[in-house]
Amino acid sequence: MRKILIAIDGPAGSGKSTTAKLVARRLGYVYIDTGAMYRAMTLKVLTSKVDPANEQGVTELAKKTEISFVEGSDLRVMLDGADVTDAIRSEDVNGNVSLISSYPDVREIMVAKQRAIGAGKGCVMDGRDIGTVVFPDAELKFYMIADIMERAKRRQEELSDNGVELPIHQVVKELKERDRKDSTRDNSPLKKADDAIELDTTKLTIEEQVEIVLNYARDINVGSEGSVGKEEMQRK
Repeated sequence: MRKILIAIDGPAGSGKSTTAKLVARRLGYVYIDTGAMYRAMTLKVLTSKVDPANEQGVTELAKKTEISFVEGSDLRVMLDGADVTDAIRSEDVNGNVSLISSYPDVREIMVAKQRAIGAGKGCVMDGRDIGTVVFPDAELKFYMIADIMERAKRRQEELSDNGVELPIHQVVKELKERDRKDSTRDNSPLKKADDAIELDTTKLTIEEQVEIVLNYARDINVGSEGSVGKEEMQRK
């Protein structure tokens, strides 16, 4: 199979990161979690005592920051050589990542890193602007959505796994605010690319989501439209 670039966008809790990771593993592709890159940058800002509202200061810090990934049994996020996979899921990072990721110059720096990684194809990349800004020419694009309560339950479970317990109403409130900030920012807002396949994951298992993406990827290689994936979408 020829290697292609797969872009998966969507709001938090839609299942894009888990799906993208498993699709990459099944295809033997590189997986890049762009949201983790912005989270790592946010963590760097917070630990460096730079005011998150100081756009120039944040931008200068971003120029001197190294963010990378280490493949293994699980993807590890490295910030200046240190493993920050767990640290970037903190509530402090959650509360500031939308602001940090809204700065145009910071996004330009991150997008350059993302494009460099994905330039050789054979890559699955998820985020909020992959299909619209980072790789608008990606051969396969998905935009994942899900019911807000389902997304909140998923997010609550993720937080619990990291030792943070929050009531569901607070998680819903935070998700709605994150959606608002991501969708209304001037630079690279969260939105569905015109040629992206919208996939509602509310009632899908992770394995079903993965199979849908894989079937579309396989069909690209044989020059036909999505077969199993297309049928599944029609049922939804």
